[in-house]
Amino acid sequence: MKLSVFSPVFGDMPLDAALKYLADRGVDGMELGAGGYPGKAHADIIELKNNAKKRAELKALFDKHGIEIAALSVHGNPVHPQKNIAKTADEELDAAIEVAPKLGVKNIITFSGCPGDGKGDMPNWVTCAWPNEFADVLKYQWNDVLVPYWTKKAKLAADNGVRICFEMHPGFCVYNPETLLKLRAAAGDSLGANFDPSHLLWQGIDPVAAIKKLGNALYWFHAKDTAIDKYNTAVNGVLDVKPYSDEAGRSWIFRTVGYGSDEKLWKDMVSALRTVGYDGYLSIEHEDSLMTQTEGLDKAIEFMKNVIIRAPRTNALWWV
Repeated sequence: MKLSVFSPVFGDMPLDAALKYLADRGVDGMELGAGGYPGKAHADIIELKNNAKKRAELKALFDKHGIEIAALSVHGNPVHPQKNIAKTADEELDAAIEVAPKLGVKNIITFSGCPGDGKGDMPNWVTCAWPNEFADVLKYQWNDVLVPYWTKKAKLAADNGVRICFEMHPGFCVYNPETLLKLRAAAGDSLGANFDPSHLLWQGIDPVAAIKKLGNALYWFHAKDTAIDKYNTAVNGVLDVKPYSDEAGRSWIFRTVGYGSDEKLWKDMVSALRTVGYDGYLSIEHEDSLMTQTEGLDKAIEFMKNVIIRAPRTNALWWV
C-alpha cells in the first residue's frame, strides 16, 4: 500500500510547493483535484485534455519531486437536473477518462450524482420509502437516469483502461455499499467504490464489515475520520444540516484520522483492505475544522504511517 494526499487541502499553495511538502514527509502520491467540487487550484482537466504541453509540464513537475499522480478527482454531479451543471460535470468526467491514461493514472474519483424528481430543477435525495411518491422518485432516478448514464460511462472507462470510483456520500444516490453494488451490477464493473469511512461512520455503518462486503469492488480509499457527538446525537439523531463550522452543535464533524476513531479501528480497516486484496493508495483527505491545514495534515501523515501495510502480500508462512 502507498500513502497519498488529496490536493484541496493545499488551498492556494502552488503545486510545486505542495509536492515538495509531500516529498519531504515521505508521501508517495497526490490525488489531484482537477474539476468539479474540488476545484481547479492545481490542475484544469479540460486544459489538460486539450493541451499536450500542459500534460507534459504537469508530469514533469510530479517527477521532479518523485511524487506520483495517484488519481484524478472530478467530483461532480453529471446527472444534475439543471442541464448546465450536468453538462459541465459530464464534460469534466469525459476529459478525465481521456486524460488519465495519458498520465499513467488508473483511477478517477467522483460522485454518482443525484437527479431530481423529473419535474423540478434541484437534486432530490430520497431517504425513506414512504409516502409512495418517494419510491416513485427513486424508480425514476435509477431506471431513467442513473443506470442509462453510468452504463455509457462504464463502457467509456473500460475502453480507455481506467476505473471510475464513486465516493459513497450522502446526498448522492450512491451513499453506502448496497447502493454502490446496485449501480455497479446494473452498469458495469469499471465502476467501483472510493471508500471514505468518514461518510459511513455517522450513518452507523461498520467500516470493516463494509470493506469485506465490497471486496473487489473497492477501487480507492480516502483516509478521513468522523467524530460523533454522543450527546447531540442522543437528542437529534445523526441527520444534521447545521453548518460544519458549528462544531459544538452538530451531531458529528469530520476529523483528522485518529481523532474520531482510535488506531485499532484504522488498523482493522487496513487489515480488511489487505484481506480483500486491496493494495492501492490510502489517500488522506483533510477536512478537520478544529485544526489548521498543516497541523491536521502532518498529524494525519504520521498517523497513517503507523497503520499502513507496505510490505507485499504473501501467502507463505515464514515458520513453515
